[in-house]
Amino acid sequence: MKRIFTFVLTMAMALCLAACAVPKGGGSSRKNGLGNAFSAVVGITLDRLEAEGEIKRYGEGVWEIEFSQPNTLSGVKLEFSEGSVLASYKGLSFSVPQSAVPVKAMMLNLIKAVEDNAKLAELSGEESDGMLKISGSLDGGDYTLTVDKDGLLSGFEMPNNKLTMKFSEMKTAEITIEQSASETSAETATEAVSTTTTTANVQ
Repeated sequence: MKRIFTFVLTMAMALCLAACAVPKGGGSSRKNGLGNAFSAVVGITLDRLEAEGEIKRYGEGVWEIEFSQPNTLSGVKLEFSEGSVLASYKGLSFSVPQSAVPVKAMMLNLIKAVEDNAKLAELSGEESDGMLKISGSLDGGDYTLTVDKDGLLSGFEMPNNKLTMKFSEMKTAEITIEQSASETSAETATEAVSTTTTTANVQ
């Protein structure tokens, strides 16, 4: 009887030690969806700047963002490709406006972080409320990249730069630059027709 009691006690202690050895909230991994082409709505907080817009990733290093807020940036589109940045407004190209320079720098950090992690077989990080938080460091500072259960981009933060980006309405259907350009041309043509019609009615 004494031996049985000792055996049970030993097993209980072993199980207890094993349970204590498992770290709570420890590292985790999941599939990598960062390499997908996507479009999403993005909300950006950069120090005192609050901005919103639509962001697209066409392929490795090829991104664009078109702002809807604030008024100083509304309608401005920044296109990133092969290390260069182009700015435009309703199809008219120009140099990056001063109001967009800080966002341009932070976008380059986002792109670098995503593209670096997109090359990994799977993503590793810390689990938090169903999300996976991936920590890393860039020349611009430390960052935290957040992905959802499918490994798709959900958030990006650089605390030292007072930057927070939140992504929503994520769509991963294949998109191309030509397709996006066609949609922009169609929107411009519709606006032109609308303006012409309004002018005709006024006359």
